[in-house]
Amino acid sequence: MGDRSEGPKWTRQLRDAVAGDVLSDAFSLGRYATDASAYQMMPQAVVVPANVADVATVLDVAGENDIAVTARGGGTSQCGQAINTGIVVDTSRHLNRLISVDAEARRCVVEPGLVLDELNRLLEPTGLWFPVDISTGSRATIGGMAGNNSCGSRSLRYGTMRDNVDAITGLLADGSVLRFEQGAITDAGCDSDNAAGSTLLSDLHSIGERVADEVAARFPKLQRRVGGYNLDALSPNTARRNPADILIGSEGTLAFSTQIELKLAPRMVRRAVGICHFGSFHAAMDAARHLVELAPVSLELMDRTMIALGRDIPIYRDTLDALVRGDPDAVLITEFAEDGRENARRLDQLAGVMADLGFGWDKASAKWGGVVPVPDPVQQVALTEVRKAGLNIMMSMKQAGKPVSFVEDCAVPLEHLADYTARLTRIFAKHGTTGTWYAHAAVGCLHVRPILNLKQDKDVAAMRAIAEEAFALVRDFKGSHSGEHGDGIVRSEFHTFMYGRPIVTAFEQIKDRFDPQGVMNPGKIVRPPKMDDRQLMRFGPHYRDEARATALDWSAWPGAVSGFQAATEMCNNNGACRKQFGGVMCPSFRVTGDERHVTRGRANALRLALSGQLGAEALASDAMAEAMSLCVSCKACRRECPTGVDMARMKIEAQAARVEKHGLSLRDRLFSDLPRYAPLASRVRWLMAARERLPGAAYLTGTLFGLTAKRPLPAWSADPFGATADPVGEGDGRPVVLFADTFNRWFEPQIVRDGIAVLVAAGYRVHFPQADDPSPRPLCCGRTYLSVGRVDRAREEMQRTIAALAPFAAKGIPILGLEPSCLMTFRDELAAVLPGERSTLVARQTFLLDEFLAREPEGRLGAITRSTMRGEIHLHGHCHQKSFGIDGATVAILDKVPGLSVRPIQSGCCGMAGSFGYQAETYEASMHMAELDLLPAVRSAPSSSIIAAAGTSCRHQIAHGAGREAVHPVQVLAQAIRENDART
Repeated sequence: MGDRSEGPKWTRQLRDAVAGDVLSDAFSLGRYATDASAYQMMPQAVVVPANVADVATVLDVAGENDIAVTARGGGTSQCGQAINTGIVVDTSRHLNRLISVDAEARRCVVEPGLVLDELNRLLEPTGLWFPVDISTGSRATIGGMAGNNSCGSRSLRYGTMRDNVDAITGLLADGSVLRFEQGAITDAGCDSDNAAGSTLLSDLHSIGERVADEVAARFPKLQRRVGGYNLDALSPNTARRNPADILIGSEGTLAFSTQIELKLAPRMVRRAVGICHFGSFHAAMDAARHLVELAPVSLELMDRTMIALGRDIPIYRDTLDALVRGDPDAVLITEFAEDGRENARRLDQLAGVMADLGFGWDKASAKWGGVVPVPDPVQQVALTEVRKAGLNIMMSMKQAGKPVSFVEDCAVPLEHLADYTARLTRIFAKHGTTGTWYAHAAVGCLHVRPILNLKQDKDVAAMRAIAEEAFALVRDFKGSHSGEHGDGIVRSEFHTFMYGRPIVTAFEQIKDRFDPQGVMNPGKIVRPPKMDDRQLMRFGPHYRDEARATALDWSAWPGAVSGFQAATEMCNNNGACRKQFGGVMCPSFRVTGDERHVTRGRANALRLALSGQLGAEALASDAMAEAMSLCVSCKACRRECPTGVDMARMKIEAQAARVEKHGLSLRDRLFSDLPRYAPLASRVRWLMAARERLPGAAYLTGTLFGLTAKRPLPAWSADPFGATADPVGEGDGRPVVLFADTFNRWFEPQIVRDGIAVLVAAGYRVHFPQADDPSPRPLCCGRTYLSVGRVDRAREEMQRTIAALAPFAAKGIPILGLEPSCLMTFRDELAAVLPGERSTLVARQTFLLDEFLAREPEGRLGAITRSTMRGEIHLHGHCHQKSFGIDGATVAILDKVPGLSVRPIQSGCCGMAGSFGYQAETYEASMHMAELDLLPAVRSAPSSSIIAAAGTSCRHQIAHGAGREAVHPVQVLAQAIRENDART
C-alpha cells in the first residue's frame, strides 16, 4: 500500500509486503528529513506501519539491502535522533494503542507510538497518570521518550523514564522478539526455549563487568545522566539489574520497541505554586540549592529573555502579565503537591526562605524579589503551559540568528549551578553571542541555547568551539554533558572525552552485540559523525536563499524571498501543531494523523521548495497543492504555534504562485468572484436555488465545479441588506461604522439589521461606508479572493474598501463588523496585501461588534442588562476570533443579559471554512473536523437551548451536520432588547 512514486528497488519489496504506507516521493521524504534539531538527513523511504508485522518486514528488507532503519514517534528529538538516510518508520499513526492497564498494580502496557498526553487522558478514570511529564507531552510518544530517557519538569519527585519503565518487548535487527525485564531477557515468541535471550543477557553482563570500575569512576553521580548506554545497569554491584535499562536511552540503536510496560502514579490532586522573583540571574541560580530543601515537586527557571518573548506571544501574554511582577531578571516557579494544609505551609516556608536569603520587594538590584503565590488552579495550568512552551518561545525570535540546541541539556551538581551558568555565559560572550536560559533548576539541568546563525560558517565554527569549552566545563564540575534530550548527532562524539575510551569501547560492543550489521539508527551514541558537519545540517553548505517576488509582504522576517523563506524557517519542528486535544491547531492533522496535513509538515514542504530542494517550480506544483489541500486557514497556528508559523498566510502565497503558473479552476472562480456577481445572483435567486430542487442538478454542479452533492448551497435572501449613505441613530450618538460583509448582506441580512438595532439601542449613530468609484458593487474585504490565491484581485477590493474606511479611522471612529473571517482580514492580511499607514490605521480601528460592545461602558447597554430574556446559550467561537484571543468578548457581552446562561462549546474548527466544506474532495474531511468536538456538543445540548455562532460557515455546518439552527450572537442581543422593549 501507500505511495507509488519511484524509489529504490527495495521499496517495491516493502510495498508488496506491508499493510501500511510506503512513501518515497520528494515531498514525503522532505517532511521526515528533520526533527526538532539543527540537522537534516534525507531518507530514502518512509514507512508508516499498520502493525508490528510491518516493522518486522522493514527490518528484514533493511537487513537484506544494508539499509538503515530509524524509529520515529512525534519527531520532536532535539539532537538529531529521529533522522537518517535509510528508512524512517513512523509509529505515531497506527502503533499507538494502550494495550492494558492494571490499576491495582499501577502498571500499564503501551505501544511505542502512543502520545503521552493521550495516555494520561485514557488513564483518567483510574486516578493514575504516567508522571514523566515532558514539555512536549502533547505530541511526544512513549517510544521516543524511552529511546531518549526523557525526564520532565517533575523528575525531582518522579525520576526519569528509566525509573518508570518496568519492561520492554522489542524487535532486534535479526528478527528476534525479546522481552527485557527485571533480571531477565526472554524470548517473546511462542515456542522458544529462551536460549537467545539468556545468551544475550550473559554477554551484556560480561561487558558490564569488564568496565564496572570505569563506570563507577567516570559516570556522573547525577539523576540527569542520559548519555550513552546505561552500563551501570549491567554492573554486578547495581541494586536494579534490569536489562530494559539498556534499551532506555538507546535512541533506537539496539532494538525496535513494540510494547513498553510503565509504572503509574496517583494523580497530583492539589498543587501550590509560588513564583520566586529575582533581580539577578546569578542570585536565582544560587538560591535554587536552598529552595529545593523544601522538597518541591519542581523548580523551573524562566529568564528575562523568555519572559519578554512570551509577553510578545498573544497566547501567553495575559498569563505572564498577571503572574510575573515587575521586570525580574529571572523567576523560579516552585511547585508543591502535598495535601492542602501542607501545601500552604510550604508556600509560607518558601516566602521565609526567600526572606532569609535577603530578598525583598523593597530591595534594590540583585536582592530585589519575593514570592508571588498562584492559588488559582486555572492560572497554575496556564503557567505550566507557558513553561512547557519554553523552547518554542525562545525560537520565536524573528531574526537570522536563533537559539541553537547543542549544549542545551548539560547537568551539574546543584551547588555548582550558579558558577556553571556564570562561566558558560562568559564562554558565550567570548564567541560573540549570548544564551537563553530556562527549565529544570531543581536538578541542575538548564536548557541553554546560544544564539547563532547556522547558515554562516563562522557561527558553525563558534558552535564547535562553544561545545568543546562547555563540555570541558561540565566535566570539571563532575556533571553530565547529556542531561535530558539524549545524544543523537550533537553530543555522541563527545562520549570519549567525557567517559574515556574503555567505556566508549563497551558502548560499541553493546551496539555490535545487538546489531552487528549496524542497521538500527546508525551514527547515534557510537561511531557518530562530527556534530558540526554542515552536510548534515538543515542549513547546509548548499542551502539556497534566493530572492524572488512574492504576492504578500513578508518584510517582518529577515532574509531572501522578501522574508517568506525566513517565515517558513520559523518552524523549528518541535511539533506543537501535532497535539490532538486543546485549542484549535491543527484540525486537519487531528482528523488524519498524517504528517502531510499538519502545520509542521506544510512548513517543511515550503522551506524545502523555496530553498530549491524539491526541484524547480515546487512551490506551484501539484504536490504542494496537495500538501495545502486540507489546510482550512483557521489561523489557529497564528496564535497557538509559539514560533508564530502562520500557515493560513503562507497558504495564500503558495496558492498565488500556483495561480500564476496554472491559472484558476471554474470552482475557484465561482467562489472567489462571489462579491462581484452577488447583486445579479440575488436578483435571480430562483435560478440559483434550482440546484436544490431539480433532480440531477446537484450532480451536475459536482461535475462542472467539483462541488459535493451531499451539502446544499446557501440560499440567497429575497431581501438583501442595502445600506444607504445616510447614518442611522440619534444625531448626537457616538459615531461608529458598520461594515456589512458579503455573506451576511446577501444571505442572512437580518443579522446586519439586528446589529444596527443593537447599536442604535446602545446610543450609537451608525454610518455605512460607501465606495468612491461609480461601481454599484458593495464594498468587500477581499477574503474570497485570498482564499484561492487571487491576491491581485483582493488588493483591488481592499483598495476600494480602505479608501472608504480610512477617513473614519483617521477620526478615531470604530469600524465594526459581524463576520469574523471578513473583519479579521482587516486586522491581519490587510497589512500584508496593502502595507502602509492607512492599512495600519484601519486595522487599529477595526472590531467585531460584540468585541466592541464588551469594551464599552455598562451604561450604554441598559436595554441589554435590563432584559427579561431567559435561556441557555451554547456558543461556538469562530477560529479567527480564537486566533486573535477575542472569543471571550462574545461570552462577556452575552453574560450581560441577566437571564441567559452562556456555555462556551469547547470546540476546535467547525471544518466548513468557506468553500472547503462544499468541495467534493474535502467534504468528508470537513465533516470529520466537525465531529471532533462541535457537532457532538451541539447534539447533546438541550433542544430548548440556543445555539450561537458568529461565523457564517459555522452556522451552516451546524445546520447541516446537527440539524440545529444556529444564530449569530448579535441576534441574541437584538432579541433581548426586543423583549425588554415589549416589557416596557
